[in-house]
Amino acid sequence: FSDYISRMESDLRQESSHEVGKSHGLVDKSSYESRIRAVNYALEYDDGARLDRYDQADVVLVGVSRTGKTPTSLFLALQYGIFTANFPITDSDLDNYSLPRALKPHKKKLFGLTISAEQLSRIREERRPGSPYASLRTCQREVSQVEELFQLENVPFLNVTSISIEEIAAQIRLTRELDEKHI
Repeated sequence: FSDYISRMESDLRQESSHEVGKSHGLVDKSSYESRIRAVNYALEYDDGARLDRYDQADVVLVGVSRTGKTPTSLFLALQYGIFTANFPITDSDLDNYSLPRALKPHKKKLFGLTISAEQLSRIREERRPGSPYASLRTCQREVSQVEELFQLENVPFLNVTSISIEEIAAQIRLTRELDEKHI
């Protein structure tokens, strides 16, 4: 293998580190630590578990159960160091056509996730087969009501039915103006 190193160095115009197994290293320790803090935050503030430090969130994802809030939160944290909390919109919130009281002070940080009722029903069927929670009728009602709530409260939202997590993250970053400062 060593016979090829000098040739590769010449072709790439880059000197080898001559360290076996080293493909990359920790380039920016500050960025790495920021991403780790963001991941810890996303885990701690998952699914409305805690509300005490929402003021530190860069964005708060909201939506009905099983719309991808947690994976999106973790992706934003891990890839970009974005402090992301997420909060479920429940039946009582939908029945009141109002944001939960805990979210109102953070309205400018909210971003809604929605999904087609059919896809939501399929996802929920895997979790609770045959339950009212997973029924297409329940999912249709919840999706319709949460989209109305988002519109009523002027919360930007995205239908995530057929887009990748990378596209979801890009749209959230664009809408909420979360730029390169977090990377």
